[in-house]
Amino acid sequence: MADFDTPPAPGRLPDAVHEAVRPGTALLRLETTGSREGVLDGAWWPRSRDIGEELPALVRALSEHLGPVTRVGLDAAAWDELPVRLIVDDRVVHIASFPVGDDTVLITRGDRDHFSLLVVPPHATPEAARAAMARAVQPGNTAQAGQILIDTGTGSSAQV
Repeated sequence: MADFDTPPAPGRLPDAVHEAVRPGTALLRLETTGSREGVLDGAWWPRSRDIGEELPALVRALSEHLGPVTRVGLDAAAWDELPVRLIVDDRVVHIASFPVGDDTVLITRGDRDHFSLLVVPPHATPEAARAAMARAVQPGNTAQAGQILIDTGTGSSAQV
């Protein structure tokens, strides 16, 4: 494991963060500037395709860093039974179905502040998941989610 007392190189997460990646993990790289040049703001590796089971933990983790999450956009075809809303810590989170593909989730904070996360398929190996998540949060990444999954050998979640 990396020493957390030693700061990582600028724009990089400590190696220990990537070593700890396991199903149920979300990695975020949120820029504090008004310009977000990368395609993705983070990555999420759910344990299953049960959104009622998986989404509350993601919303809690994101809320700690972003503030209240108001809406989550998912592709209905990629998940088991997509509800229209969930209650997470006494807050209503609306769930919208968008044809974004099974490799992306869209997070909305407030009215217009959107974040896009790569979704690593639940069946991914730890090595492939770590590689995909690291690439998604890499500064300056311009690859789309689907291409990252192909490039890292993670494959499509449709293979489940």
